[in-house]
Amino acid sequence: MDRGAPPARGAVPPRDHGGAGSGAHAGRLGVGARDRGPPPVVVTIPTLGRVSPDEFRTCLRGHAAGVVVVTALGPDGPAGLTVTSFTAASLTPPLVSFYADRRSRTWPVIRGAGHFGVNLLAAGQPALAQTFARPGADRFAATAWSPGAAGVPWLSGALAHLSCAVDQVVEVGDHFLVVGLVLHTAPGAGAPLVYHEARYTTVA
Repeated sequence: MDRGAPPARGAVPPRDHGGAGSGAHAGRLGVGARDRGPPPVVVTIPTLGRVSPDEFRTCLRGHAAGVVVVTALGPDGPAGLTVTSFTAASLTPPLVSFYADRRSRTWPVIRGAGHFGVNLLAAGQPALAQTFARPGADRFAATAWSPGAAGVPWLSGALAHLSCAVDQVVEVGDHFLVVGLVLHTAPGAGAPLVYHEARYTTVA
């Protein structure tokens, strides 16, 4: 095997610029440990999964949310519940979503109906929101409404209305995530009702 010609007398052999040999060569030149960079940083990750329901609820009080009433027409008449988790989920196709508590007695009526209405409450409707959030209340006893598109109840005085078909239902912890396909909209104008710091308010 041809190993190349020997170096000329007095020539300096080339330095190794890579691999383990370079480190060994540097060590021989007297490079100390202080030139190897700072020591690794140890990051301590706090234990997860210990947030109590009360702590979680208190933290989320600072989150402002719009207030809607989700309604449906069941075999025994209209039904509805107040929701602060409503949001748009998709533009194409038009989808909305909200969360329903597993313990809710109204949710089975909505799911069984297959269609539901979304009523975006106005700033002057906190009493209506409280009525539809109160367990055991006769929520439609003094509530004015009319049949909207797809036959769902549309509450009088709401800022806007949507009629939707139940598209997907996903179990998420102690709630159901409900996705609805929007079939019809009736937009309006005005100041919305907002839930913030455990009370109903509005935006300036």
